[in-house]
Parts: sequence; C-alpha cells; structure tokens
Amino acid sequence: MSQTEVVVPPADNLSIETTYTARSPWRMIVNRFKKNRRAMAGLWMVLVFLVVAIFAPWIAPHDPFEQNMQVMLESPSIHYFFGTDEFGRDIFSRVIYGAQISLMIGIVGVLISIVFGVALGTISGYFGGFVDSLVMRIMDIFMAFPSFLLALAIVSVLGPGMINVMIAIGIFSVPTFARISRSSVISIKNKEYIEAARAMGGTHLFIIWKHILPNSIAPIIVLSTMRIATAILTAAGLSFLGMGAQPPTPEWGAMLSTGREYLRTAPHVSTIPGLAIMFMVLAFNMLGDGLRDALDPKMKL
Repeated sequence: MSQTEVVVPPADNLSIETTYTARSPWRMIVNRFKKNRRAMAGLWMVLVFLVVAIFAPWIAPHDPFEQNMQVMLESPSIHYFFGTDEFGRDIFSRVIYGAQISLMIGIVGVLISIVFGVALGTISGYFGGFVDSLVMRIMDIFMAFPSFLLALAIVSVLGPGMINVMIAIGIFSVPTFARISRSSVISIKNKEYIEAARAMGGTHLFIIWKHILPNSIAPIIVLSTMRIATAILTAAGLSFLGMGAQPPTPEWGAMLSTGREYLRTAPHVSTIPGLAIMFMVLAFNMLGDGLRDALDPKMKL
C-alpha cells in the first residue's frame, strides 16, 4: 500500500519578508505612534517650531532688534502681526527668533544631562556594590533640592547668560537620567544574552556599548523629550527673573518679564510670548507621552 506523498509548495519569499517587516518591533512602534492622535499632533507642533527656528531669518518680516519709537506698544495689525513692544520692536519677529533660543537651550541642556546622567546610571547599575551606593547617594543629594531652585542657585554662582542656563539645566536633570538609566541596566544586565557575551570573553566596555545601552535606550528617549519641555520652561523662568538671556535678546521668558508692566495698556506684549512658551511645552509633552505609549512593550496593536 503506497503512501501519498504530500508536497508543500515553497513559501513566497516576498510574503515572508512582508510579514516579517509588518511584525518587526520598529514597525509596530511606528504604527502605535501613528494611531495616537495626540502624539501626532505633538509631533507636528514640534516640527513647526523646528522649521520656524531654522528658517527664522527668512520668515521674520522685521529685524527683531530694530527699534521704532513711533509705533511702540502698537496693537496687532497687518504691518505688525503680533503688535510691537515698548521699544517699537516687532513682537512677531522676536517670537520667531525666540524659538531658536528656547529650542537651543532645551536641546543642549538635555544633551548635557544625557551624557553625564546615562554614563553615571549605567556604571552604577552595571557594577553595583560600592559604586552604585556612592553614585546614587550623590544623586539623592541633588534630588533633595527642587529643580528650579537648584538651577537658580547654579546660575547665581556662574552668572546670568544663556550658556550658564544650559549648564544649570544640564546639571539639575542629571539625577533623573541617572536613575532611569540605572533601573534599565539592572533589569538587563542579568539577561541570557549578557551572560553569553561575558562567557565569550566580552569586556565590560564592549558589553555596555553593544548590549546594555542599545537595549536601555527606549526610556531615555521618552524622558529626553519630556525634559526638553521642562528645560524650556525652566529657562523661561530664569529669564523672567533676569538670570537667563539678557536684553535685548528675544527670549520668551525675558519678553514675558518686560511685558508684565504693560498688562493693562498693552496685554499682547506679555500674552503672546506666554502663549508661545505654553504651546512649545505642550508640544514636547504630547510627543513624549506618545513615545512612551508607543515604546511600551505591554501595548498591543
């Protein structure tokens, strides 16, 4: 009695590739992000601010430093979309150039935090023991101070100015990045592939660079986006107090501070920079929330 031979047709390579691509982790992350309307709105808002900041010299209709006393405190009009300030300067042009300053302070400050915070957190979590206790106790000391007060104290010591504001923002955000990075490293360092890398003779630096950091980057990305919003808000607060960007720099916090004297007669002088700060901070927070949901492995398509 002969057996019936069953011939299985070869799978289509294209369909296998398509299925693999559709189920790849990055494709799933992108799909989850696209389905989040709030996240997409935040992304588009951030892109608009970036485009405005990059092309500010071509978008701004006036010189942000040019004074015209004949039109000072003028209300919004066709010639001056957002009106003018107490020196007759175009607020619309100053807000556009202010986007450059706010984004630069936020991004550079957070980059400083990432470099030092992730390095300290990774070393602390990977080696543990005395190193872990020492680094975390130092981070606890920094975290005992409110963030804004710590930044204010640092700027008071270093002196006012945008560079010192970036340094202050970078310092007060280091403990947060260190703790997040440490938690991620502790959850990863005892995985099977890490043990395999050790068994194959991999050095600590190789394991950290090739295996630990790539697999602990997701929470760092989310935190970075949200900390940019915090950095922008902190920089505006410091400038409002006169410790950040100095006049006549078109920084939103400084514009808000000078405009408070004209709230009754010309409310647009302070209202418009305040709205710019609000929308930029909102955009980065919405983007950060969307990234957190998209990168969360517990979320399903």
